[in-house]
Amino acid sequence: MRAQFVLSEIGVGLRRNLTMTFAVVVSVALSLALFGGSLLMSDQVTTMKGYWYDKVNVSIFLCNKSDAESDPNCAKGAVTDDQKSQIKSDLSKMSVVEKVVYESQDEAYKHYKEQFGDSPLASSLTPDQMQESYRIKLKDPEKYQVIATAFDGRDGVQSVQDQKGILDNLFGLLNGMNWAARAVMALMLVVALMLIVNTVRVSAFSRRRETGIMRLVGASGFYIQAPFIMEAAVAGLIGGTVACGFLVVARYFIIDHGLDLSHKLNLINFIGWDAVLTKLPLILATSLLMPALAAFFALRKYLKV
Repeated sequence: MRAQFVLSEIGVGLRRNLTMTFAVVVSVALSLALFGGSLLMSDQVTTMKGYWYDKVNVSIFLCNKSDAESDPNCAKGAVTDDQKSQIKSDLSKMSVVEKVVYESQDEAYKHYKEQFGDSPLASSLTPDQMQESYRIKLKDPEKYQVIATAFDGRDGVQSVQDQKGILDNLFGLLNGMNWAARAVMALMLVVALMLIVNTVRVSAFSRRRETGIMRLVGASGFYIQAPFIMEAAVAGLIGGTVACGFLVVARYFIIDHGLDLSHKLNLINFIGWDAVLTKLPLILATSLLMPALAAFFALRKYLKV
């Protein structure tokens, strides 16, 4: 097979169906950009889980005098020194506990003033209205229920709170957005495949005379089909390259520069360039193989050789 002939046929096909080729390139680019974006979103959620779950604490809030008057969980009065000692002793014996930090009322008041000092409520609070607490770091954040079962409802304990529950709501929202992006991506892939099939069909129909002559002179089926398959593959590869460009530009301008989220949202541990660059070969391979396979199966139906 002469490579020059195949390349010339690819050029003829791309120019002859220019509008449909452009539509294929755009649809492949958008669908694969969404595909890459969904993969990066999954990596981002995983990275954030690893970052934040490592910092998750379980807090055991102890009853104070104000709680004893208003909270049913503290009906037996404010926590005593003996109850605090017993709670700390029990925590130290639990295998799931990695570290325990005690926070006094004065320390809780100081931290509250640092975080919410400008709020109207902060000026009316006094240290004795704050709650003492034990901040517990678990070896496995999933073992929160062990702490809750052991201390929830105990005398002197106002409540047991798990920060992981708040994070789970956030990650649930991010995962929902990711699945929505995947649904749109799947729809775009279907559109791209339909455009590829139609493009190949039109191209085969417009060159039916040439292919008929090639059959008469004994050309093999693969020799006849190769230009059509490679034509679709080239269009898809162009779309894949554009999709890779979208991802690189988005990472550069949204996170590093432009919006500069990496500095404005410094509490979020963003994925690095390595995560982006490792997705690019997969996107390019998909952009090459997907149109080629679609064209191959379309030719079996629309181009009898």
